[in-house]
Amino acid sequence: MKRRDSQVSQQVMGLILACGMGLAQAAPIKPPSTNVAWLPAAADADVDRAFARARAEKKPVLMYWGATWCPPCNQLKATLFNRQDFATVSRSFVAVHVDGDRPGAQKVSTRFKVSGYPTVVLFNPEGAEIIRLPGDADAPQVMELLQTGMAGGRPVKALLDEALAGRTLAANEWRTLAWYSWDVDDQRLLPKAELPGTLARLAAACPPAEAETASRLWLKALAASDDGQGVKPDAALRKRVSAILADPGQSRLQMGALIGGATRIVRALADDDAPERPALVAEFDAALQRLQADATLSRGDRFDALLVRVQLARLGQPKDTLRPQLPPGLVAELREQAAREDREITDGYERQAIITSAGYALGQAGLWDESDALLKANLAKSHSPYYLMSQLGSNARKQGKTDEALKWYEQSYVKSEGPATRLQWGSGYLTALVELAPGQAQRIEQAASQLLADAAKDRAAFEGRSLRSLQRAGRKLVSWSADGKQAAALQRLQGKLKPVCAKAGPAHRAACEGLLKPAAQG
Repeated sequence: MKRRDSQVSQQVMGLILACGMGLAQAAPIKPPSTNVAWLPAAADADVDRAFARARAEKKPVLMYWGATWCPPCNQLKATLFNRQDFATVSRSFVAVHVDGDRPGAQKVSTRFKVSGYPTVVLFNPEGAEIIRLPGDADAPQVMELLQTGMAGGRPVKALLDEALAGRTLAANEWRTLAWYSWDVDDQRLLPKAELPGTLARLAAACPPAEAETASRLWLKALAASDDGQGVKPDAALRKRVSAILADPGQSRLQMGALIGGATRIVRALADDDAPERPALVAEFDAALQRLQADATLSRGDRFDALLVRVQLARLGQPKDTLRPQLPPGLVAELREQAAREDREITDGYERQAIITSAGYALGQAGLWDESDALLKANLAKSHSPYYLMSQLGSNARKQGKTDEALKWYEQSYVKSEGPATRLQWGSGYLTALVELAPGQAQRIEQAASQLLADAAKDRAAFEGRSLRSLQRAGRKLVSWSADGKQAAALQRLQGKLKPVCAKAGPAHRAACEGLLKPAAQG
């Protein structure tokens, strides 16, 4: 499992303009795998039926929330859901698949507080959440946690409360807390601001016999403490991290936390100008090289180790630098590995996951032409080419190629499929259009009009991610017209919004009506 959904909002942009081009027809939503009896859920009633069946059969419920285009979702399909042991274990739970583009899926996501793609949650038959399976663990670790949770695991909320109250927990219960997917908790258990401090409290309270579990909690606490927020590390904690990095067994066990949090952990442990920073980066690089060469890891995890090495090599350089100074050997290694993945990958799900990472990594290394060439070569091979098109738009934007960026964003929307996906891409494109070409008033108004038309056709437009997409677009339009020069355009758009809100229903009308209101009117 992966954890790149936060990058999606920066890369995914595109909206067809109202200029006569046809909208893409949505392809049928496929189950995550064919070896498991997945129940598709598109409404609360579908989920309720699944829980009723679970109670009758005395089984837990495993809910997978994802999207067709999402690279880490595709990685899940290529590395976990297709496993025979997963298929065997699935006979002991009710498997529910909630795709974000199903008609009522966004409402379901609000009910269960899932938003980041992918999120995988294990519930007991009564609906209490046992664990959100970690997005940074490899498939065997996830299988172990899943089986532990199914073997009478208690709800994670109860475990957290008891641990913080100083009560005794079993070893597997400490592991549940340490390997819980805090990255996609959606503040269900904790407010975001309290996460690093709480993880540090748990790490300090973890029994001495559970040193590996405590290390996981410390690493996650540090990763949540980026930019000077949260844990203030001392010499003992720095020594602990160095010991994990130096030990092949420990760094393999903590692989997910190290790869997923490397740059944030380094920043938390050593400031940019700290004398210990270079040595710490070197220790991380050595551990990541071992993980990169570890044949027991998936292709995706091994490539992510390489990507993080590139990101660590960029530390201390401006974030927006187009041509970072990197070790020549690392650049050559990246080129070779990206080309190898492109040649050798045959699984479509794995290709969607890894080629998108490779395109991003080449850009991070300043190899923009090679990133573009890789992405373009894979457009015809991808089941979701619009995602790659959005990456091409992002590449062009970073290089200041405004017209090319907007062209790719537009083409990306032409190919996009699914109501929630279209609203997300539409919001992203509209945001880019306002930021990159604010003087193109007619084009912006046309794009906004089409976005409102898409919302009118989607009965779940004011739920979950779709609502957040529309709110993001609304804020951008309001700021665009703040100086009064686009007041007439905003007024016309407000007029087009009214019939959309009239159809939205009482529960969503207020959210709809607030989309295009300046703050003073809100």
